[in-house]
Amino acid sequence: MTADPAGIGAGAAHALGDPAGFVAALLDPDRSCPAGLHSWNGSEPAPRFAVHRNNIMVSLVDTLAGQFPVTQELVGTAFFRAMAQVFVRERPPRTRILAYAGTDFPDFIAAFAPAASVPYLADLARLEMARIEACHAADADPWTAAMIGRAMADPQRLARMRIGLHPSVRLLASPFAIHAIWAAHQGTRDLETVDPMQPEQVLVFRDGLEVWALPVQAGTGHFLARLHAGATLARAADAAADADPCAAFDLAGSIALLLRHPLVCQMEPSP
Repeated sequence: MTADPAGIGAGAAHALGDPAGFVAALLDPDRSCPAGLHSWNGSEPAPRFAVHRNNIMVSLVDTLAGQFPVTQELVGTAFFRAMAQVFVRERPPRTRILAYAGTDFPDFIAAFAPAASVPYLADLARLEMARIEACHAADADPWTAAMIGRAMADPQRLARMRIGLHPSVRLLASPFAIHAIWAAHQGTRDLETVDPMQPEQVLVFRDGLEVWALPVQAGTGHFLARLHAGATLARAADAAADADPCAAFDLAGSIALLLRHPLVCQMEPSP
């Protein structure tokens, strides 16, 4: 199905018999008004179409600005909006749910040559998109600390335990200090003290209606990622320890993290 930006113009596109051409004209100011358009009062349709096209572009760029506020702050409004316009034209929305309009935006930024001078920009955008995805993820009933404790009480079963994480959980590993940069723009860190070239791993999840973004140790990040992929607790712990042999993996601290936040939704021993 051809994308219909913001759900606007579908009726006209089908009436013209060329939905793809209509959408392309909506997104490209260099294209002429599609043939076959008529206004209700017989006036020239091209000026009206130009207004319609401008409104759609402004709306989609405004949506991206709202979803990626720190990304915009890092490069400035003028640069961000110019970049967003290129993105919208190259990758128009594939869904009418505007919350996901920026799903491909971080990958676009990574390949956008004019943004190369800010090497951490794409990963910062990935963090902002992960927060949006966590906000809109499916609901699930997390296990309480008591439930988790009972499931872990049997040492023989513990190593074979598979732990299902909450649907909102997102894990990001970056060679840059994306959480510190993001936190500084929330007023909880001093930007002057942030070294953007420090690697960070970030855990994103939803607790009730609040979305959390927490920096975690590299070993904990590897551990959670392996659990998320379906590994048993023992295999996840081994993978985390092997990921950086020079750093001691804190298994107790990682399990404490699972107990402290509503991250666990299922636990069952592997056959």
